[in-house]
Amino acid sequence: MKSKQSGITLIGFLLVLIVAAFFGYMAMKLVPAYAEFMGVNKAMNQVASGGVEGKTLDDIRRDLLFKMGFQYVDDATIKPKDITIDRKNNAAALHISYDKRIPFMYNIDFLLHFEKSVALQGNVGY
Repeated sequence: MKSKQSGITLIGFLLVLIVAAFFGYMAMKLVPAYAEFMGVNKAMNQVASGGVEGKTLDDIRRDLLFKMGFQYVDDATIKPKDITIDRKNNAAALHISYDKRIPFMYNIDFLLHFEKSVALQGNVGY
């Protein structure tokens, strides 16, 4: 009685391995940028919950950049011009919008756009 073999061939295994390695490499490149954004998010929440009564935009930027240093956010990632305060319905919101370019392979890059707003407590001075 003949038994039929079943399973994956060596060529099939190599193809699966190549696809898995490609997506693993892509994740290796992208995960640090998203982890950095989580640090930005945490720093923004700390600044917003600490209150901004009487602080100017420059004071808030300085405080936020200082807190982002503790969250391992690269200094070159967010520039002061990316940090703004938006006013809607007599309320102020801290807003960050920035792009991060990550080289992938050869002439292929990932361009990630991150944007976050957090409501501020207190009156912002000028």
